[in-house]
Amino acid sequence: MNLHADLSQRAVLHTPNLAWTPSPMAGVERRLLDRLGGEVARATSIVRYSPGSQFERHSHGGGEEILVLDGTFSDEHGDYTAGTYLRNPAGSSHAPFSEQGCTLLVKLHQMHSADQQRLAIDTCSAAWLPGLVTGLEVMPLHAFGSEHVALVRWAPGTVFQPHRHGGGEEIFVLKGVFQDEQGTYPAGSWLRNPPGSVHRPWSELGCTIWVKTGHLPDTLHHASRAVLRS
Repeated sequence: MNLHADLSQRAVLHTPNLAWTPSPMAGVERRLLDRLGGEVARATSIVRYSPGSQFERHSHGGGEEILVLDGTFSDEHGDYTAGTYLRNPAGSSHAPFSEQGCTLLVKLHQMHSADQQRLAIDTCSAAWLPGLVTGLEVMPLHAFGSEHVALVRWAPGTVFQPHRHGGGEEIFVLKGVFQDEQGTYPAGSWLRNPPGSVHRPWSELGCTIWVKTGHLPDTLHHASRAVLRS
């Protein structure tokens, strides 16, 4: 399947409008955002576990990145409540389940093999740091090679300067309304801005976004050079 698979193209989706599609496991459904490949694929999805559902043990050849949007997600390593950011590195395996049900933002097969740090961050208790402009706060989550992942919180009326994303940018709007000169994006919106894109974002009402930069077309080439130099 090729779905928004051309990473040189901008993609914008309001995920609540997308249909749920079944996964191979009963009780687990997906809203597909981008995908390149079959059932094992480079993919970004919203995944919903019904209460009591589980997924069979499986490995992540290219890694797995998760943000728990609601409910409680679990595996043999622990329970992860809403707001938890997870990274399971390439080569890892687990048997996930959800007793009460949950909804996740999931990215598969998008990690460098040398990025072996497993993470489980409770963003509800982690510290916010001052951003580059007044009204902006940042919670760094992960960095490897050219890739940077963070939560960013915008106070109402915050405006950021025009800037270019040399390695691309991906955004999921968690709360409020995010804006730029190309549109208005309420909670649940997913945006992917390609490498070299420029915008001037702001938020009239305030918002909180998950944002990843420097990973498109991917972080592999940058990370490989870094590993070779080390």
